[in-house]
Amino acid sequence: MDSIFVPHTYFSAHRYLPFKHTIDLIIALALILFFGPLMLVVALGIRISSPGPIIYRQVRIGKDGIPFVLYKFRSMQVTNNPDLHREYVQKLIKENIKPKDLGMDSLKIIGHPRITGLGKYLRKFSVDELPQLFNVLKGNMSIVGPRPPMPYEYEVYAQWHKQRQSVLPGITGLWQVTKHNTVPFDEMVYIDLDYIQTMNFWLDLKIMLLTPFEMIRGRANG
Repeated sequence: MDSIFVPHTYFSAHRYLPFKHTIDLIIALALILFFGPLMLVVALGIRISSPGPIIYRQVRIGKDGIPFVLYKFRSMQVTNNPDLHREYVQKLIKENIKPKDLGMDSLKIIGHPRITGLGKYLRKFSVDELPQLFNVLKGNMSIVGPRPPMPYEYEVYAQWHKQRQSVLPGITGLWQVTKHNTVPFDEMVYIDLDYIQTMNFWLDLKIMLLTPFEMIRGRANG
């Protein structure tokens, strides 16, 4: 993390926010144009390969704890039951579990039985996250920021955990490109709070430049 961490004052970080929103809109529009052909191919593949909607709409918790609807390409069967994920992530948060506590290198659930054949690859390379560019245009999200939790994650947050909701959530972020799924929940929150206190254009640019490499490695988003 130190290699891309750029110290800055909170005042400067706060002053950056209006510029950050403008930059978000420009980058989101550019990426939608660039990835448009890929998104059309993915949409067609989802339509052909499994029954159900192309876009999965999921309630997440955004800035100041306000819920919003997040867009993703559907990667799971429509009969998916969220109980498995709910129980797993709530346990990770409450007990601050490390990967080594589970005998694994990552905290990410691998091989969920409801993931579609195409969805496995969409998730691996984070292609399922591309529709969130439209969340950026709507003002629900930023390109860079803490990932937005699901309501059943947020409901077990300690009060200090909720400080990560003081800014717009992001498609990618400092945690995703440094320690993704390899550290316990509390450490993830510390990384997000470090980002919030120090965010600036150069840090955002470094995170955005690192993100494609993490996508290729199959570990960028959460």
